[in-house]
Formats: sequence, C-alpha cells, structure tokens
Amino acid sequence: MQCPLCQHTDSRVLESRSAEGGRSVRRRRECLKCNRRFTTYERIEYVPITVIKRDGQREPFDRSKLLRGIVTAFGKNGIANIRVEALVDEIEAELQQRALREVTSAEIGEAVLQNLKELSEVAYVRFASVYRQFQSIRDFVDELNTLKPPHHSSPDPTAAQELLATEAAFPERHPESSLLVNQF
Repeated sequence: MQCPLCQHTDSRVLESRSAEGGRSVRRRRECLKCNRRFTTYERIEYVPITVIKRDGQREPFDRSKLLRGIVTAFGKNGIANIRVEALVDEIEAELQQRALREVTSAEIGEAVLQNLKELSEVAYVRFASVYRQFQSIRDFVDELNTLKPPHHSSPDPTAAQELLATEAAFPERHPESSLLVNQF
C-alpha cells in the first residue's frame, strides 16, 4: 500500500478490525520509509446494478437517489439519519444479493414501500403517493385503507366521504375527481 505522505510503496499493518457492520476492514498501517501511520479501508467491490426505468431506459443504480427519496418521504418526521442510512443499506444489500444485475425501478419502489410500512405509515403514504403517481384524493384513501389492520378491512365510507367532499368543495384544485363524490 502506498504511503499517502511520502508515496513509498511498502508499509506494515499494525492493526486490523471489522468496520461498517462487517462490510469492510479497517487497517492501521505504518510506512516503512517515513514511519508515519495512516488508515486504509478494504471494501467489497460490488458488481454494478442497472435500473430499468418505467420508460425502458437503463441507468446505473444510484444510492444517493434512493436516499434522497426516502429522506423526502420522512420529511420533518424526525427519524434519525442513521436509521435512514441503515434502510438504504438493507435495500442495497438485498439488490446486491440477487443473481440478476438488472432490476426494475418498480422492484426498488416496492422494496422501499415494504420497509417504510414497518417504520412510518406517514412516510409510507408520502413515498407511495410519488412512486405510484397518485392523481386524486381517492388514491390516498385507497392506499390508507391498505394500512388498516385486518379487522378493519372494509373501507370507512364516512372518512372517504369527508375527504371527497373536501375535494369537491375545491373543484378547481382537483377537477379530475369531481366524479368520485357520487360513487359513495
């Protein structure tokens, strides 16, 4: 390993330990020429994953894009950054463990939703509204009904009517949903 200070190519390892939850090895080294110490990390090199978008385009998996989407879903919900990072780590690890090197954006979205459902229902609905491209209040109502416990599996018509009535009161904001009010 080349010394970052004098560029000498020989060093000795003083200490090694597991880092990043076992996904890397941290090594403390000493240069054999200048005797200065430095730290290196040894990480697994993953095979790149290609994401197939809805329109058929392919692009490399971008961890930061996934992280931004999840952070946005939580908004000012107060979840610790370390928990969001752990969630992204879990999803990325799941993708890396697959034999296939291509994954659809839909598969990634569903993996995010599955994890968010356990962490925060609000973040789940916020992410779902963008991922599933909600167009009306009705889409929100339908998604909220999937979050209800099994013994409340039938939709709550009162809550749905209230939401749709609110939407009907402001038709200029939701012109496409005026027909939905009459469905209840």
